Amino acid sequence: MKNLDRNRRVLSCVKRAVATGVACVTMAAAAHAEKIVISNWDGYMPADLLENFTAATGIEAELSLHGTNEEIMGKVVAGGGKGYDVLFVSSPFAEALNNLGLAAQIDHSKVPNMANLYPEAMQLAHDPGNTYSVPYAWGTTGLCYRSDMMDAPTSWGDLLSPSDDLKGKVTMLSTDRWLMGAAALAMGKSLNDTSQETLDAARDMLVSAKQSLLSYDDTTFYQKVVSGEATMVHAWDGWCNYGIAENADIKYVIPEEGTDLWVDTIVITSASENAEAAHAFVDYVLGEETGVWVASNILYKTPNQKAMDALDVGLLESFPNMAMQPADMIKYEQLRDLGDGQKAFARTVTEIMAAQ
Repeated sequence: MKNLDRNRRVLSCVKRAVATGVACVTMAAAAHAEKIVISNWDGYMPADLLENFTAATGIEAELSLHGTNEEIMGKVVAGGGKGYDVLFVSSPFAEALNNLGLAAQIDHSKVPNMANLYPEAMQLAHDPGNTYSVPYAWGTTGLCYRSDMMDAPTSWGDLLSPSDDLKGKVTMLSTDRWLMGAAALAMGKSLNDTSQETLDAARDMLVSAKQSLLSYDDTTFYQKVVSGEATMVHAWDGWCNYGIAENADIKYVIPEEGTDLWVDTIVITSASENAEAAHAFVDYVLGEETGVWVASNILYKTPNQKAMDALDVGLLESFPNMAMQPADMIKYEQLRDLGDGQKAFARTVTEIMAAQ
């Protein structure tokens, strides 16, 4: 009965492949891969994606949630990647996993939907050619503000040294890379500079900036802008879009000094015993339908050109930052794995947070 059920799933897979163009794994792969385990942030993919993936391929999939990159990184490093097949992580962590030998090489022949990506999505600094990671969503970090309450900000200095009327009305991200990134950009330094001179200067700038903050806020900042409790916040572009959806007077701007290009990626673990099935999952996620869902529901830009081309023009008009072109995005520096410099970097962030 078990083999009969499996054969029926494979036949169903073939029929769906003919009808939809979704790649179907071989019967042997489906037979071997009873289940793959995927770790992702909550709400970061369609609720029915795993169910639909199983219906299309015959491969069972289990979702494990992680709250932060650091959380899943700790689990994967501690267990050598065992117990996980596919991970959704930001690019510095994908790079770190690769440097630790915990990321498998991507076999492009098994991911035909890679062709849906923009050419620029194959040129990312952390992994040129997408050898061990596949981009899922990408964007920038900037200033999200109430255009009916202030003039448009132009510089990171407007956040770090705000005018008197904005003091106590601004928030900053406390996630270490983006907190330090604001200071690095304001000073004209690399986002990945871990020299002690730059870290000390960033620390002093950010300790001074604390005195003018309403709060550090990584999760509810857009709600503060909607309510008017905050006039301007340090924000990821997609999160600012959540505010724009509730109040059209909210705008997003990239300061003149620039921004970071953040990229959330998909990685197959080197410890996966179901590599064929894991590749099939990555290919499924890169389909147009999932990309359209990401852009329409999370309000993030996706590197999936086929999906972006399929979006309703009205969505891009409502959220102008979503229309930013990939050629412009990749001009900005990516956050990278800091390697040996991570300890000094983390120590500096601890000093900033502890300062009064």
